[in-house]
Amino acid sequence: MRIVIAGGHGQIALRLERLLVAGGYEAVGVIRNPEQIQDVRAAGAEPIVLDLESASVEEVAEVLRGADAAVFAAGAGPDSGAARKETVDRGAAVLFADAAERAGVRRYVVVSSMGADPDHPGDEVFDAYLRAKGAADAYVRSRSALDWTILRPGMLTNDAGTGMVLLTASAGRGPVPRDDVAAALVELLETPATAGLTLELISGSVPVAVAVKDVAGN
Repeated sequence: MRIVIAGGHGQIALRLERLLVAGGYEAVGVIRNPEQIQDVRAAGAEPIVLDLESASVEEVAEVLRGADAAVFAAGAGPDSGAARKETVDRGAAVLFADAAERAGVRRYVVVSSMGADPDHPGDEVFDAYLRAKGAADAYVRSRSALDWTILRPGMLTNDAGTGMVLLTASAGRGPVPRDDVAAALVELLETPATAGLTLELISGSVPVAVAVKDVAGN
């Protein structure tokens, strides 16, 4: 399988790339900054430099053609303002979804955020972030040509993964290591029956693979 990841230099994305390559997959990391090429290569993935804030749908679709799945893991980052939440966290996610449709890539997995809501109130930058992520999620859910799964992790940490999680439609607040988010993404990609689900993920007591099988109804 060839998996194309938007935001290929992100902390979750780099972990995901390493796991995919170790599992025999072909991983492609879409990045904006050419200085990140070596890090993506070091993770075993193929780097492709493309700015999702300025690229056309056709340019992105060209990258996605022939892929078995697309993962949207891009983000404007914690130091960005409200404007880039709109152009990256919403706009780039919509663009990537449109491009996946055009390229005929049905499987589409989104790394969202717990609390994402297009109607989230508030004037802080984080409020704008949650609105942008919520709007992007709503758009993806409206695309009948995509077999989408939306994953909403809790508070991300750099603790070593335990492989034990709580994965459900409503998990409640809690932390989760980025290692375990990446592991969950691999399992979701390997489990087509999770299409159409919006899931929350925090640390818990169930092995990742079992948790994904449970939500898939297997």
